[in-house]
Amino acid sequence: MTQFAFVFPGQGSQSVGMLDAWGDHPVVAQTLKEASDAMGEDVGALIHSGPKEALALTTNTQPVMLVAAVAAWRVWRAEGGALPAAVAGHSLGEYSALVASGALTLGQAAPLVRLRAAAMQEAVPVGVGAMAAVLGLEADKVKAVCAEVTAQLGGAEVVEAVNFNDPGQTVIAGSKAAVEAASVAVKAAGAKRALPLPVSAPFHSSLMKPAAEKLKLALAALELQAPQIPVINNIDVTVQTDADAIRDALYRQAFGPVRWVECVQAIKARGITTLVECGPGKVLAGMTKRIDAELTGVALYDPATLAEVKELLA
Repeated sequence: MTQFAFVFPGQGSQSVGMLDAWGDHPVVAQTLKEASDAMGEDVGALIHSGPKEALALTTNTQPVMLVAAVAAWRVWRAEGGALPAAVAGHSLGEYSALVASGALTLGQAAPLVRLRAAAMQEAVPVGVGAMAAVLGLEADKVKAVCAEVTAQLGGAEVVEAVNFNDPGQTVIAGSKAAVEAASVAVKAAGAKRALPLPVSAPFHSSLMKPAAEKLKLALAALELQAPQIPVINNIDVTVQTDADAIRDALYRQAFGPVRWVECVQAIKARGITTLVECGPGKVLAGMTKRIDAELTGVALYDPATLAEVKELLA
C-alpha cells in the first residue's frame, strides 16, 4: 500500500451543507450528536442550514470545520480505510489531527476550539487587526519587509509573517495600519499581489497572545492521551507524545506561525508520498503540489472522493 498521511484543513473551507453529501451516514450522524452534546447546541443544523454569515463567524467556523473533518475521518475508518503513517493539520486543523490520533476526544476538542475562537476575537476587536496573502515573493523577503515596517511604525503597530502556505504564498497579519503598509512594501519588493483576507482577527500574530493565555488555562484542565498516530505540529514541525508538550505547542501555535511548507516537507522526509486532505475543500491538496511536485495531494470530503482515495492508495 502507498505510504500516506492525512492532513486537516483550517478556516476558510467551510460552506453551508458541507456534510450533506454523506446523506444519513450513521457515523456522520453520531459525530454531529457528540459535538452537539459537547457544545450544547445543534451543530448539524448550523452546518446544514447556515446561514453563510453564521458559519463565517470565527466562533462557529472553528468548531464546524473540526466536526466536518472528524466526520470524514471517522467515515474513512468505518469504511475500512487504513491508518495513515502520520497526520497534521493547518492551524485549526491541528485539533482535528489530534482527535484523529486519539490525543483528544471530539467532546473535548469542540468546546476547546470554540473557546479558542472566542478568545481570539476578544483579543483584537473587529477592524483593528488584519491579514493579507502575499503572492509571488519568497518567505524570507516577506519576513524582512514585515520587520522593516514594524520598526518604522513603532509602538503598538505590528505586522508579521504568520502562515507559510507554499513557496509562493505567505500570509501576513497584525494591526490594520501595519498590514496595509506591509502590503504596499511587499509589492515594492517584488511581490505579484498582496490580497486582504476576509477575516475578523489577525490570527497567529503576537497580537493573539492574550487569547493564547485563555487557551492555556483551558488546555491545562484537559486530560490528553498519547497520540496513536504521529502528529506533526505547526509551531515546531515536530512530533510530540507528552501531554504537556502537546498543550504547550497548541498554546504557542495560537500566537505563532503556521509552518505548513516545513510540515509537508517533514511528512515527505518520513517516506510518505501521498497527502490526503480530510475534510471540506481542496486547499491543502493544492498546496501539496505547489510545495513539492513529487508529492500527490488529494481531497476526501464525500463518498465519491472517499472511493477515489481508496482506489489511489490500494
